[in-house]
Amino acid sequence: MIGMNHDASYKLLFSHPEMVAELLRGFVKEPWVTDLDFASLEKVNASYVSEDLRQREDDVVWRVRLGPRWVYLYLLLEFQSSVEPFMAVRLLTYVGLLYQDLIRQGLAGGKLPPVLPIVIYNGERAWTAATELAQIIEPMPPALRRYQPNLHYWLLDENRLPERDLPPHNAVTALLLLERSHAPAEMIKALDLLLRWLDADTQRPLRRSFAIWVQRVLLRERLAGQTVPELNELNEVRDMLAERVKEWTEQWKQEGLAAGLAEGLAQGLSQGLSQGLSQGLSQGLSQGLERGRAEGEAALLLRQMNRRFGPLSEAACQRIALADAETLLVWGERLLDAASLDDIWGH
Repeated sequence: MIGMNHDASYKLLFSHPEMVAELLRGFVKEPWVTDLDFASLEKVNASYVSEDLRQREDDVVWRVRLGPRWVYLYLLLEFQSSVEPFMAVRLLTYVGLLYQDLIRQGLAGGKLPPVLPIVIYNGERAWTAATELAQIIEPMPPALRRYQPNLHYWLLDENRLPERDLPPHNAVTALLLLERSHAPAEMIKALDLLLRWLDADTQRPLRRSFAIWVQRVLLRERLAGQTVPELNELNEVRDMLAERVKEWTEQWKQEGLAAGLAEGLAQGLSQGLSQGLSQGLSQGLSQGLERGRAEGEAALLLRQMNRRFGPLSEAACQRIALADAETLLVWGERLLDAASLDDIWGH
């Protein structure tokens, strides 16, 4: 599980009934959701064998009672990190395989249950694929339309939901906030919310799954190259992150200073030797040390700002590279509380 990817980690998280209930209650804005009996949520075996004996390992399948008639609603969750233009066709196949499996098991009442296909997408680009099968079938005469299959799936495009529209006190909201976090302070804030919302003893398994996801997926992406210890509890992960931020910041600072000093000394020695072994060397070393200090601080600030705000523009990088040491120090202090680049520059 060390190389756990997003799909596998989401499958782990949505293997908990609390996450499925939070997803439906908080994000699926349809009236029938209020009739669901969330206490009846039951995970279904998601391995199917089609007629030609090819095995299909689906992602996560649940069923839940709908209303007083014990009508079961099957939820197929597909987790995507890239746009799949023919997702509607893929889901039509999955629904067919699910129905085949239910038919083999025997159907009470002789009718198939309704199915809600769900796609959870966490990619950077907006989801552009059709959410209805009819949209990707060539237009045809009206008399032929009734013979065509159709399927519509519900889409959660994580990165297109404004933060103000995220439902409060919801574990899926906390998941989205963690996904969007680019700085350790933002991550710690989202973890604090999650710990507050998942404080019941019965939610310990879900807290444990979040702890695994944060360590093995989120931190490995956000803090590449840093050692992340294995911890069992989510609160331990939160405390570890808060403590490690101090160590990592100091390490980045030392690395930046060392690189800047080395380059500055090399340039100073070269300049000093070309100007004269006495006066030139002294002057070159002095200039090299000063330039090394500035370049070290610039390297540290650039690294921290990239983590906080994402990749900077060429103009912003050039501005940092040309700043003197005192200006860089001021900008570094402003970074602690800044919400945007304008707060750094002091506009």
